Amino acid sequence: MTSGGEAVLFWVLAPLSVLGALGLVFAKKAVHAAMGMALVMINLGVFYIAQNADFLGIVQIFVYTGAVMMMFLFVLMLVGVDSSDSLVETIRGQKIAGFVLALGLGIVLIAAIGSVSFASPVGLVKANADGNITGVANLIFGKYVWVFEITSALLITSALGAMVLAHRERLTPRPTQREWSERRFREGRNLAGLPAPGVYARHNAVDTPALLPDGTPSELSVSRVLTAREQVTTPEPFTEAEKAIERDIAEGTNR
Repeated sequence: MTSGGEAVLFWVLAPLSVLGALGLVFAKKAVHAAMGMALVMINLGVFYIAQNADFLGIVQIFVYTGAVMMMFLFVLMLVGVDSSDSLVETIRGQKIAGFVLALGLGIVLIAAIGSVSFASPVGLVKANADGNITGVANLIFGKYVWVFEITSALLITSALGAMVLAHRERLTPRPTQREWSERRFREGRNLAGLPAPGVYARHNAVDTPALLPDGTPSELSVSRVLTAREQVTTPEPFTEAEKAIERDIAEGTNR
C-alpha cells in the first residue's frame, strides 16, 4: 500500500511518461522525439526519489537528462535531420531485416518475462540498509557487473555503428578558393564576394547585417539560418529602447 501523496504522484506522472514514450516513437521530428525521451527520464528520476532512491534519482536527472539528452539535442540542432532523408533506404532490405529482428526480440522478451520467477520482496529498508549509493554500487559492480560491462560495450558498438552508417564519403573533390572565384566570374554574380555580416556595422558579428552605401541592410549578408528560424528583426525596437534608457538617464541626471 502506498501513501496518498505517492499515489497522486504516480497517477499524475505515469500518464505523462506514457505520452512522452509515445512521442518518442511516433514523433516525426527528431528534436520532438528527444524532448519526449527527456520527459520520460525526468519522470523516472522523480519516481526513484519517491522510492527513497535519492542518489539514483539525482543521477537519472543530472546525468541522463541534463547531460546525455542535452548532448543529443545539441547534435540534432547543429547537424539537422530532414524527415525526407530518414525515409530513404540506404541499405537494401534493412526495413524487412529490422522488422524480423524486432519481431524476434519481442518473442524472446515475452518468453523470458513469462518464465521469470520473482522472489519475495525485501522492501526498501533492507535494500537501502547501507545507503542507497552503497546498494547501487553493490548491484552494478557486484552481482550484475558482467551485464553492466556488456551493456556498455553494446552502447559503444552502437555509437560506432551509427557513425559508420551516417558517414557519407565525398564523391567529388572539394573546390578550392580559386575555383570558387573563377566560378563567380563565369556566372557574373558576386564578383567581389558576399558581404560579410557586420562589416560596416558597430561590431563584426553574424547577427548584424552588412550595410549598403545608403544605410540599408544587405540581404546577402543575412544568415539563412536566422531567416529560416524567423529570427530576423528590424532595429527599431532596440533603438527605441536605447533612446528610452538615454532619456531616463538624462532625466535622472537633471534631477
